[in-house]
Amino acid sequence: MTDCIFCKIIAGEIPSTKVYEDERCLAFRDINPQAPTHILVIPKEHIASMAEITEKNSDIVAYLFERIAEIAKAEGLDDGFRVVSNCGDHAGQTVHHLHFHILGGQPLALTMA
Repeated sequence: MTDCIFCKIIAGEIPSTKVYEDERCLAFRDINPQAPTHILVIPKEHIASMAEITEKNSDIVAYLFERIAEIAKAEGLDDGFRVVSNCGDHAGQTVHHLHFHILGGQPLALTMA
């Protein structure tokens, strides 16, 4: 996708503060953090959202969650962390490339926004 900001980050066209990268995914710090630790984890394959997960590509979700656990541990989020994925405009998804937010580093509110 030529107009996807996350695809441009993956391609190195837009800089990011990388936390983790391998052949299947990239994790980087959010430029507008909502918690002391706020990291985005994205697949390198363009998938628009959770709504596009199918039997053919669902393995990427398990793979990303394995990396999320490793990243949270490396970031010292031993007291807990939250993982969020907004799906669609009504849910607040602003970049239409599947991504998961890792939020932590302080007690997080229990209410839903």
